Amino acid sequence: MTRLTGTALRLTVFVGENDTWHRKPLYTEIVHRARAAGLAGASVFRGIEGFGASSLIHTSRLLSLSEDLPVAIVVVDTEERVRAFLPELDELVAEGMVTLDPCEVIRYVGRGGNGADDRAENQGDSDMKGKKSL
Repeated sequence: MTRLTGTALRLTVFVGENDTWHRKPLYTEIVHRARAAGLAGASVFRGIEGFGASSLIHTSRLLSLSEDLPVAIVVVDTEERVRAFLPELDELVAEGMVTLDPCEVIRYVGRGGNGADDRAENQGDSDMKGKKSL
């Protein structure tokens, strides 16, 4: 598992839900390439309303415009790894926006780990039994 704590870089890619890459959703291709590149993780968030460079508002409230809602793909990793991934986006993202923001990773724990760190942190705290804390 990739270890990630401290200073990091957040990459956010804003595209339309209907954007595709070889007949697959563009967001799916970005997530799969991020995984193949060994990045720490990627998540896709579907917006309920938004507009971009065209200034056309897309919203889930109007049937005619709900077909291409905004989607944000968020990746957090070290600056070096995120910047190394940017050429992939040059190839994939024809329309949309790509942003980079510095961030601080406080906790990065995956499923299937040994959980030893979690048990040591929560030992003796009966209120936390069976719960994970941030």
